[in-house]
Amino acid sequence: MKMIKYFSLLLFLSFISCDKETKTISELENIHASIKTEFAPDKRVELFEIYFENTDNQLILEGETTSKKAFSILIDSLKNRKLKFTNNVRVLPDSAVGDLKYAIAKNSVINIRSKPKHSAELGTQGLLGMPLKVLDKKGDFYRVQTPDNYISWVDKGGITRMNKENFDAWNHRKKIIFTKNFGYVYADKSKDSEIISDITLGGILRFIGLDNTFFEVEYPDKRKGFVKREEAIYYDTWIYNLKPNQENIENVAKKMDGFPYLWGGTSSKGIDCSGFTKMVYLMNGFIIPRDASQQVNAGKIVDSDLDFIDLEKGDLLFFGTKATKEKKQRVVHVGIWLGNNKMEFIHASGNVHLSSMDINHAKYDEFNKNRYLGSRRYLGVNDEMIINLKKNKTAFIK
Repeated sequence: MKMIKYFSLLLFLSFISCDKETKTISELENIHASIKTEFAPDKRVELFEIYFENTDNQLILEGETTSKKAFSILIDSLKNRKLKFTNNVRVLPDSAVGDLKYAIAKNSVINIRSKPKHSAELGTQGLLGMPLKVLDKKGDFYRVQTPDNYISWVDKGGITRMNKENFDAWNHRKKIIFTKNFGYVYADKSKDSEIISDITLGGILRFIGLDNTFFEVEYPDKRKGFVKREEAIYYDTWIYNLKPNQENIENVAKKMDGFPYLWGGTSSKGIDCSGFTKMVYLMNGFIIPRDASQQVNAGKIVDSDLDFIDLEKGDLLFFGTKATKEKKQRVVHVGIWLGNNKMEFIHASGNVHLSSMDINHAKYDEFNKNRYLGSRRYLGVNDEMIINLKKNKTAFIK
C-alpha cells in the first residue's frame, strides 16, 4: 500500500511539473511574440524566430535572429525570471559566413529566392553592383539582405563576397550607372568585340577610364570591360542631376512599357507589380520597400474617399481585398497613377501597360477599379521607409 501511495505521489508531482513547464513555455512564447511584434513584425526584413523546448528539465532555446537588440531583451526576460537555459540561438550573421559578411552582385541580374535552392520561389532580384549583407550560408546558397532590407537566398555564382575592408573600398571608388533598359559590357572598345556580359537598367560598375566612345569599367570580381559612353553616366553625376518629380516618374515608367511580367522580378528582364514601382522610383532616386504589402505602409495616405479626385501623378495605387470584421485588408497589387485627365495608371500585370479608371476609356480596367483599396504619396514625403538618394547618396552602393 505504501508503495502504491509513493508512485501515486510521484505521478502527481510529475503532472504538476509538466503543467509548470507548459505554463513557463507558454509564458515565454507570449514574451517572444510581444518582442517580435515590436522589433521584427515582418520576417521579410528582420528575423526573430525563437523556439523553446524543455528536455530533461532543461530549458533550451533554438532558432535564429538578425536583431541583437530583440534577442538581448528576450535573454534579459529569462534571467529576470531566474530561469536556467541552454542558448542554441544563432544571431546572424555568425561563423557560417566568417569575415565575409558583405557581397556585391556580379551578374546583370541576380535571382534571390525564398529558400536556398534553385527551384524555390523567386522573392526578389538584385542588379549588377548592388551591395548586400551576407547573413547565412547553406550549401551553395547565401542568405543576403538587399538595400531595401529584403532577406532571401542567392546562389554563390551571382555574388562576390567581401570582408568589411574590401567592401568599403569598393563602395568608395568612382562608379558608373547604366541608364538604358538593356545593353552589353564589351571586352574591347568596340561593339563588335567579345561580350563580357549583358547589363540592365540601374546596373553599377566601377569606373576605370574614359574616352570619346566608351567607359572602361571593372566588375566586383575584377573582370574588366567597356560600356558605351551614351548608355551610362557617372553615378555621382546621375545623383546630382536627379529631378525626382511627377513628370520624371511618368517618363521612367513609360520607358518600361511592355516589360514582361515575372513574379519576384525587379529588373528589365522581368518585373512584377511592386518590382515595377520599385524600379521606377529607384531610377528617380528612391529606394522603397520591396512588396506591395510593404509599400502600402510607406508614404502619405491620399484618396481616402476612393474617388481618385485628390490623386497626383506618381502616387501609388493599391488593390486587393477590403477589410471585414473577420479579416484584415489584403494588398495584392500596386500601380502608379498618371492621371493626364484620362484617369490613367500604369502597372505590371501580364506586362507593363497603361490602364484607366474611366469607364469611357479604351483601356478601362473594371477589375482593378472594383478592388481598389486606396493610395499613398511618396514624392515630397519624409518617411524612413523611403530612402532619398539625393540626401543619402551612398545608400544604393553602400
